[in-house]
Amino acid sequence: MLSGDERSSGSQVTMADEAGEGAQSDLLGELARLREEHRDLDSAIEALERSVAGDQLQIQRLKKRKLTLRDRIFHIEDALTPDIIA
Repeated sequence: MLSGDERSSGSQVTMADEAGEGAQSDLLGELARLREEHRDLDSAIEALERSVAGDQLQIQRLKKRKLTLRDRIFHIEDALTPDIIA
């Protein structure tokens, strides 16, 4: 967000710009939450794989969830990365 000095120096801040900043902030929060959940799943999968009676079905479910999270993380990172026209 721009300070009062920047706004008065000729820069135009529109509602769309402010809404875009809010949406970007929301995406960054979601991205952090997804990354944390992804790390937690990684730890849970490792613990299950190390256990003697590791439940293979549960491990597969956790791995599938982890892949789903990875896809969502990539999608959000792509949305946050500006398109560069070369």
